[in-house]
Amino acid sequence: MTDDSSALADATASFLETYDEGERALEAVLEADAKRETWTFDDVGVDSGTFGELVSRGIVEKEAGEYRVGNPRVVEAVLAGEEVAADDRSKVTAVPSLERPHWAAPRAIAGVVGALIFLFATRIVGFRSVFRGDDVVLPENDPYYYRYWMEQLIAESSGPTDFGTIAEMPDRAAGTRPFSHAANWWFAELAGGDAWAAEMVAAWLPVAGALALGVVLYLLGVVMTGDVRVGIAAILMIALAPMHAVYTGVGFLEHRVHQYVWLGVTLLALAWLAVDLTNRRDRTDDSWTAVRSHLEQPWTWVAAVTLGVAIALTNLAWGGGTLHLIPLAGYIGLRAALDVRSSVSPLGANLPVVTGVGLATAISVGVHRRWEWHDSFVAYAPTLVLGGSIAVLLAGEVWYRRQWAGTRLVGVQVVVTVAGIELFRRFRPEDIVWVRERSQDLFARDSAATEAASLFAAEHAFLFGPLMQLGMGYYIALIVLAWAVWALSTRYEPAWLLLIVYAACWTVYAAFMMRFGAQLMVVLAVPAGMGLVYLLSVLDLARAPKPFRSDEGTGRRRNDVSEHSEATIELPSSPQIAAYTVAVVVVVSAFSFVYLPGFVGQVATDDEQYETAQAIASHANATPDQGHDEYVLSSWGDNRLYNYFVSGDSDRYGYASSNYEEFRTDGDPDGWYDEFDGEVGYVVMEGGGGNVESDDAQSQLHGGVTGGNAPSVDHYKAIYVHDDRSVSAFAVVPGATLEGSVEPDETLEVATDASVSGETLEYERDVTADDDGDFEVTVPYAGEYSVGDDTIDVTEEDVMNGSEVEAASR
Repeated sequence: MTDDSSALADATASFLETYDEGERALEAVLEADAKRETWTFDDVGVDSGTFGELVSRGIVEKEAGEYRVGNPRVVEAVLAGEEVAADDRSKVTAVPSLERPHWAAPRAIAGVVGALIFLFATRIVGFRSVFRGDDVVLPENDPYYYRYWMEQLIAESSGPTDFGTIAEMPDRAAGTRPFSHAANWWFAELAGGDAWAAEMVAAWLPVAGALALGVVLYLLGVVMTGDVRVGIAAILMIALAPMHAVYTGVGFLEHRVHQYVWLGVTLLALAWLAVDLTNRRDRTDDSWTAVRSHLEQPWTWVAAVTLGVAIALTNLAWGGGTLHLIPLAGYIGLRAALDVRSSVSPLGANLPVVTGVGLATAISVGVHRRWEWHDSFVAYAPTLVLGGSIAVLLAGEVWYRRQWAGTRLVGVQVVVTVAGIELFRRFRPEDIVWVRERSQDLFARDSAATEAASLFAAEHAFLFGPLMQLGMGYYIALIVLAWAVWALSTRYEPAWLLLIVYAACWTVYAAFMMRFGAQLMVVLAVPAGMGLVYLLSVLDLARAPKPFRSDEGTGRRRNDVSEHSEATIELPSSPQIAAYTVAVVVVVSAFSFVYLPGFVGQVATDDEQYETAQAIASHANATPDQGHDEYVLSSWGDNRLYNYFVSGDSDRYGYASSNYEEFRTDGDPDGWYDEFDGEVGYVVMEGGGGNVESDDAQSQLHGGVTGGNAPSVDHYKAIYVHDDRSVSAFAVVPGATLEGSVEPDETLEVATDASVSGETLEYERDVTADDDGDFEVTVPYAGEYSVGDDTIDVTEEDVMNGSEVEAASR
């Protein structure tokens, strides 16, 4: 640090310690200094005594009858709680200090806490539907799959340090989403490792993940824009995204929460690396000096390690982890071209990024080889990015040294990429087959799930899908990214290139499957937050975000995205300003307030489904080991729910997906009894009673009980019908076979009363004797039966064991 800079830094620090309103006074003179080369006392709202102290300490200097800040960079660095250093040209460079971080100023922290509370509130909208008495009832179907494997791993482990449990996970867990299962298990073990801990993790881990992501987005906003208000607004934007609120809401235990958090960490690490280099480049005339100081900075390598861990864990968290590598590869390629255009060494500038990718490769390949985590293609996919990145950066270095045009480098990258894909196709055909199959599963699945549709579906006029699913923040972010594209065309802005590439890639994904809109909103949260702050500034309700401020007459931003953060947040100057600010935020949030509760309600488990599951579970507990399995056959979208509460086995729904619809529409439900072969214990019917003129299973079973009669079938015993007749459940039983002899060809009425959910249903069968006068009929209910003029008692054991009961004899 030069002597002058050191003295000014000490004077500024002393001023802040002496005056309670010191921060506000310094911000006022800095803001005036940003607008004009020199200014007058009347241009700043500071009292004369305080202003005189600023002049006497040398913080403010007099020039030609007006004033200016002596060294704005030093004052800003001290105000932001940063050390002040000098490079080899004696130019002042602010270096972040962990001792007094600017992003942790009291007002900033208060704002973050308030935003996180709001985020928390949007994530517990479904609280009552999840916590029902002593039960934790998760929304949707798939969370029960993750809950199942969490409980299985807990049962096998001895504590949070028993990593042998996750090293030896069954293929069903290790083969597709190993890190998600491992993380869920570990958090459950930390919480106690019992049933209660598993329930709490299933309910609250998604919410905790949303809050962690909120903190990451706050830091990303500060890094990207140097403005804590943008970071706080980014938290609000992710909070108001209805789709994201569903996927990180209470009880929505899936791979998504891990995916979103580590995507955010990936963006934060990449953005920090880009902004730190941009800072240093803006403060020196020699780009190599900036690169060298960037590489000598210890925090650069902390960011590189963080990046590597984030990439690896994202890749291992779910089946489509390789989708995250595509925007990463695209960013590195375009970043090399941007570096060449701006006379920055691509190899030196991106060495930390390549190091991070290398670490991710080592982690991903290492756990695959040691623990057999994930498919081989997914595990080795980071090696493709690593090799491609090294090739691209080496080519970029040649371009940089020969001073060739960066646009030509992009063309070369496209050719090399196409050639690489072709070589991969020829030498690894089995992996290409895997990629095609996985892509088919991800993007072209034949599913009734809403998330499988396009975010830009025609049924929502292409434009309203994002508005409904992501909120107004989506379109606000697009406007800001349009500005970023313009800025990128004229300036060195690698951090904004990062968000542009990632936003473009996830937009393409979301065009195929709506579910990827949640990742897209993680990328768009910061641009959306910056757009919200700018909107408030246009309405004179706030200062403009730092990236939008310009020096008068030069068009250059006084506070670049690489500049240091606002150390404080100004409170509204009047109740009216506060009211107007709240009103603007409410208007921006209007669509979210309309759709968010509705979407959360759509995925919540209905009362009738939960009560049906409880009724089946009670029946199963009351009739253990009596000749039938506990598997529940239902529509695939609810299958894991029913099976979790009945047997705890919610691993698969493939059988239900393949067979339920065929069974429901078949005219001979008893014909399925042999096909079930003792593996199906219960059947659930939902919706209407079917076509009253048809004879399908839906009409016979559900239509029968909802019409007040027990179905006239052999093997389906009605055990529950909901009050609103929307759901009914049947136990699949062997049935008791009533046998007897009467007159040849005589028709008998076999009847009993069955009690179902507090209602009495009539069960009637007509049976005709054969030519010898013999008859038999299988009945699913215990009770007293009238068989012609006789009566006979059938016990529950007779029904469950398939006993033969003598009914009548003549």
